[in-house]
Amino acid sequence: MVVVASRIRLEDRECPLSTTVQHVGEWWTLLILHDAFDGYTRFDQFQESLGISSSMLTTRLKALVADGLLERRPYRTNPVRHEYVLTELGHSLRPVIVALAAWGNSRLAPAERSMILVEAHSGEEVEPVVDAGTGRRLDDSNAYVFAAGPAASDVMRNRYATNPGTPTQGE
Repeated sequence: MVVVASRIRLEDRECPLSTTVQHVGEWWTLLILHDAFDGYTRFDQFQESLGISSSMLTTRLKALVADGLLERRPYRTNPVRHEYVLTELGHSLRPVIVALAAWGNSRLAPAERSMILVEAHSGEEVEPVVDAGTGRRLDDSNAYVFAAGPAASDVMRNRYATNPGTPTQGE
């Protein structure tokens, strides 16, 4: 038996970014979730939209169900057919998908964007990556920084205690 050293650091095991990427970091997973947010629920809809192989789609859908992001529900009994519906946890990922799409669009000229986020009633394009309290953009790394949280280990606390510009607990 070959033992492979883990590339995951202790701080990564508690980092919310690292644990999130474990669930949604695979390319097909993000695209399946994007389709689910657009209302797709059936295997054939996902497959047609994405051009993904049946085996890969089956694997990804099973993982999304196991992670609690999609729920598998029968919609027909003879023969049994299932649909995949976003759970509350799955719905909570929408801002992540929106932010990734916005980041991608920010690198394109407006005329080159094939998909944009708009306000449903007005049709006006919106800027999705802002602080809900202040309306300020979150990409300002001087104004918005990560800090160790209440459950942080010593390793995580040390990481953020030594980063310039990061406030310490209580500031």
